[in-house]
Amino acid sequence: MGVINVTPDSFSDGGQFLDPAIAVAQGQALWQAGADILDIGGQSTRPGAETVPLAVELARVIPVVRSLRAELGSKPILSVDTTRVEVAAAALAAGADWINDISGGTFEPEILSLAAERQAPIVLMHLRGTPQTMQQLTDYDDVVTAVQTSLVERREAAIAAGVQPERIILDPGIGFAKTAEQNLELLRRQRELTTLGCPLLVGVSRKSFIGKILNQPDPQQRVWGTAAACSAAIAQGADILRVHDVAAMVDVARVADAIWRSP
Repeated sequence: MGVINVTPDSFSDGGQFLDPAIAVAQGQALWQAGADILDIGGQSTRPGAETVPLAVELARVIPVVRSLRAELGSKPILSVDTTRVEVAAAALAAGADWINDISGGTFEPEILSLAAERQAPIVLMHLRGTPQTMQQLTDYDDVVTAVQTSLVERREAAIAAGVQPERIILDPGIGFAKTAEQNLELLRRQRELTTLGCPLLVGVSRKSFIGKILNQPDPQQRVWGTAAACSAAIAQGADILRVHDVAAMVDVARVADAIWRSP
């Protein structure tokens, strides 16, 4: 899954793809580099990010979704990264295939019903609080058990809303309401989450825990650290990797798959 942040303030590439034409060109480049899924978002979810008005998010996301679908045809899969039911509905109407909700359907529960009605796969991520408050909500007795319990609850809520189980993807939310050490613990024990019966999406790309390990403040200089984390995620059962540097991570994934996932 290649990331397209149509925002001025995302943590690693804010402002680079705010122009819709540049965002579309980036999507085309990610597809050509080997991305199977393009994830388009118009609301930053970095720690402390402010919520933008609905009209702003729609104006950022919908033209990019529409243009990518028109220019790339039925492939790749287009995913809309949003917690808002109105944005998700408009994106699906414009040609998106998936919904990727960092709140796991807790901010606007109607998004689960929308996914059911449109028969759209939905990614449900673990999150405590909001991007404004989440880094003050990292007190867990056992972070893996807490994430597992929450993801089960979100999966059951989606099924209760009518989403078919095979259309649910789960995300442990690396970097969201977790400390650096908790992120590492989740990656070490990620295999425990594969027992939930849904594909597992993992997003480690360029994140701050990698920067802490490497003493690297520039997110765009964390490519090799991201590669190591992606390899670990695959070894522990990840099915989808959400990344910025698609060309490099395609090679990482192919080799890691050959080692860890081939029969």
